[in-house]
Amino acid sequence: MGWLSAGDGYEIALVEGRVVARATTGRAAGRQLKTLPKQVREHPEAQRLRLFAAWLDRHAAACLAQVDTWMVSSLPVPTGLVAEVWPDEAWQSVLRDLVVVGDDPDEAGFLRGVTDAGELRVVNLDGETVRLSPATVTLPHPVRLPDLAELREFATELGVEQRVEQIHRATWTRPADPAARAAAVTEFSGGGFGSRSALAARAVSLGYRVSGGYATCSVRDAGRIAEASVWIGEPYWDGGTETGDLSWHDREGRDLPLQKVGPVAWSEGMRMAAALYAGRTVEGGRDA
Repeated sequence: MGWLSAGDGYEIALVEGRVVARATTGRAAGRQLKTLPKQVREHPEAQRLRLFAAWLDRHAAACLAQVDTWMVSSLPVPTGLVAEVWPDEAWQSVLRDLVVVGDDPDEAGFLRGVTDAGELRVVNLDGETVRLSPATVTLPHPVRLPDLAELREFATELGVEQRVEQIHRATWTRPADPAARAAAVTEFSGGGFGSRSALAARAVSLGYRVSGGYATCSVRDAGRIAEASVWIGEPYWDGGTETGDLSWHDREGRDLPLQKVGPVAWSEGMRMAAALYAGRTVEGGRDA
């Protein structure tokens, strides 16, 4: 973005999301100022830039949320769509270095770029840069990546940093034979909080929805919607509370037995319950 006139003697620009100014006259001409003079702060052009910066922040957050949804649900994404949005810095920053899979589910690699012809440039586990042009690609949830350990090791070698938590996302694997007819997990129950509002605030800050007395997260797993929920206390009670059991139900609200919960829904539900439980009050001293 270039510099814009902001009245006599000053120009402004948006730098790293912040409105900055420089003088155009006098001994300081051409130098960026540490602070905005009052007449610049109140200039209409500065206000327009601040509004634009706020829009860019919302756009970046929306891109992050959308790509996270694609990844958690392992949804097929048109390759042409990825190529189309790639020039947008907000999209590119959240897509770059995610593991993608094309037509061959055993050929996963890190997305590093898009060619002028719309092909995806991907670095595979052999360290080779290959080009993919399938109709769709998926950004698999880590529990669906058979080579997850190798991908994590290779990512360290490459210095990969993912904006969307994928390969280093905490995962849980459902036991092969959960307790017969069990409908809830108690592993993260009993985490004490000073108030119900503190626990609810923690859930919201972690990106989960609070509905009634529960913290919830919905996951599309193998084409079906499953919602994980953890009891956090009565909505209008603000005394001390504890995390409750973790359970799942289907789109119609029917409880799912543990053996019916899919691998992604299981992992994401356990991830939510563990994250809530981690914020519990831990007593110190000899009686802890």
